[in-house]
Amino acid sequence: MSSGSSGNAKLPVSSGSEGDPQYVVIDERKKRRMISNRESARRSRMRKQQHLDELLNQLAQLQQDNSGILQRINATAEVYVNVESENSILRAQMTELSDRLQSLNSVLHIIEEVSGFSMDIPEIPDPLLKPWQLPCPSLPITASSSMFQF
Repeated sequence: MSSGSSGNAKLPVSSGSEGDPQYVVIDERKKRRMISNRESARRSRMRKQQHLDELLNQLAQLQQDNSGILQRINATAEVYVNVESENSILRAQMTELSDRLQSLNSVLHIIEEVSGFSMDIPEIPDPLLKPWQLPCPSLPITASSSMFQF
């Protein structure tokens, strides 16, 4: 709405006073437009503030989620390091026991040759050639679900 070309707002032809009804109509429209603009600006500021509040809440939630994920990653990494360490120890023990068993089997072969008695000496699987084949398949491997809870 332009202030100079309003349909009902007419500029006075004579030099009337400010109490003239034509001036009152124009002033009244200006006041209503000014009040409407102020109200619209206030609503716009409120929407912006509400949007900012929502974004800040979302930021806080995402930071909290990231913190929780990071804690779970750290806990999982710690479990992994512990399991890997335990596996290294078990591999070393398996190698040592395999060496002992081979030594004992060598002694048994020597005794078998010297004594002439036939002995049932089991073949030892080579864990390097077949790492997925367990040396003692009769022993079950069990895992506890509590090992993996955080």
